[in-house]
Amino acid sequence: MDIAFLFPFILLIGVMFLMSRSAKNRQRQAMEMRDSMEPGTGVRTIGGMYAEVKEVREDTVLLELSSGAQALFAKNAIGAVLDDDEYQRILSGESPYDDEDAPVVPDDASSLTEGADADDTDRVELGKKDGAEAAADGDAKTDDSTRDGENGSTKS
Repeated sequence: MDIAFLFPFILLIGVMFLMSRSAKNRQRQAMEMRDSMEPGTGVRTIGGMYAEVKEVREDTVLLELSSGAQALFAKNAIGAVLDDDEYQRILSGESPYDDEDAPVVPDDASSLTEGADADDTDRVELGKKDGAEAAADGDAKTDDSTRDGENGSTKS
């Protein structure tokens, strides 16, 4: 057997090994993150709900959603364990950006055309031309004498 024949199989096995290894790494990190939960820490569920941990059990977590409202979640439903500063910032509704650092998002497409001249010669007109404009552009229409049948195909 030639080594060149085996090379693609060896390469495929190597790529599969690396992919499974990185997936196991991510699962291990997520499990460590979920095990680091303690009562009083803020969390975000995979559904995007923010809550405070009240009790940690073997496979479940008791979360306080708002003052007095509690819900039982599976540990796998916890998407992130937040630091205390981040959790308080989210609860208070503060922006993570200063006014100077906030990204500017236009509310319309006018910013895309700013600075473009109205007399731009590179502009392509997509409108339909009428008969006079088409003849002037050299797109002469075929007269009726060369038409064949009802479908309007031309004779050769």
